[in-house]
Amino acid sequence: MKIIKYHLFVCFLLFIGNAFSQDKVVEQIIAVVGTNIVLQSQLESQYQQYVNAQQPVNADTKCKIFDQILYEKLLLAQAQKDSIEITDAQVESELEKRLRYYITQFGSEEKFEKFYGKSISEFKADLKDDIKNLLLSQKMQSKITEGISVSPAEVKSYFESLPTDSVSFINEEVEIGEIVKKPFVSDAAKRDARSRIESLRDRVMKGEDFGTLAILYSEDPGSSKDGGVYKNIPRGQFVPEFDAVAFKLKEKEVSEVFETTYGYHFMQLIQRRGDVVDLRHILVTPKTTYVDLQKARVLLDSIYNLLSKDSLKFSDAAGKYSDDDETKGTSGLMINPETGTPKFAMDEISQIDPTLVFSIDKMKVGEYLPPSLFTTRDGKQAYRVIYLKSRTEPHKANLKEDYQRLQAAAIAEKQKGIINKWIKKKTTTVYVKISDEYKNCKFEHNWAN
Repeated sequence: MKIIKYHLFVCFLLFIGNAFSQDKVVEQIIAVVGTNIVLQSQLESQYQQYVNAQQPVNADTKCKIFDQILYEKLLLAQAQKDSIEITDAQVESELEKRLRYYITQFGSEEKFEKFYGKSISEFKADLKDDIKNLLLSQKMQSKITEGISVSPAEVKSYFESLPTDSVSFINEEVEIGEIVKKPFVSDAAKRDARSRIESLRDRVMKGEDFGTLAILYSEDPGSSKDGGVYKNIPRGQFVPEFDAVAFKLKEKEVSEVFETTYGYHFMQLIQRRGDVVDLRHILVTPKTTYVDLQKARVLLDSIYNLLSKDSLKFSDAAGKYSDDDETKGTSGLMINPETGTPKFAMDEISQIDPTLVFSIDKMKVGEYLPPSLFTTRDGKQAYRVIYLKSRTEPHKANLKEDYQRLQAAAIAEKQKGIINKWIKKKTTTVYVKISDEYKNCKFEHNWAN
């Protein structure tokens, strides 16, 4: 079984090639769709990204990529005709997300900029129009396929229609849960943190340089080295308490001290452009001690003992005692970000938390791991109990064990059929012209209507 993912090819490529390769190809227009052009450099850079991603390549690969680009341009043409809108904040948010991913791969902004030979701001300027067009195309595709669902009968029919040799082999999968206890933050620690940040704010208000104090004293690793500055931050990117302050300030105004889950802050608004802001802030986090951390472990030990004796249900314990907001809402189960389900292949777990793989591999279904120390996503230490709810042995896909997976594949197949009909209809009314060099391509769609 092959799950069909009919999506914009440029989503996978992330446009990263376009930002630096266009001057390396003799430029020419190879297609026009509506009022939108396709450049030779766009095809070449996306092909190179495909090669770099170690995808299988053959004589038809470039034509398949071109086919996907033409589809994206057709979606864009229709989005423009329907006056679909994408806000500047949405574009900025997408740019930031993509750049954060790539900067993480390089290890620092400095290494990223050195590799591409341009600054972050220059890179964003180069990509801005491409990202906006991508978001318009995605929104148009969502409009075409919205509301599509399949019944259980359709899922069964889809599965039975698959050739026997194309039914995929599913690797071992597990469902795992966690109960997290973070160290208790004492009132004294909170008072100390509040006092320290109030003192820093007083120094700023008396004329000391905000950026210098942020470099010296802010405990936010994401901004302290830059003088506390965050640029192009769209509404909703940070926690609500942070947003509430940022979007109420006037330009150059310094806020009062406020509290979030990360600690105590104060900020200054540098500039606001609609729902996007530039700001600087200082964070001071209440300190926890080794004793505080051990108190969390002792409390979790008592919960673990009750679970081990079946005196307490895991879902009840997670909802009542866990300090992790995400898993509390799912009865303690971790959710796979790739599939939206609680099932993980072992290699997917290793990407999220490599330390878990070895422990889970030795566990029996229904078993609990004693409290163990780990580092939370915000860089703090806490203890957690791990629960193995289920383990699926390697097997060929079937309706009983893999219904959700098959349902997703059936929906994707149905969406593909609807999209193909839409393309066939639109190519009779939208102007499409392809360079003679590519007219011999074996396209999936007939662009020569």
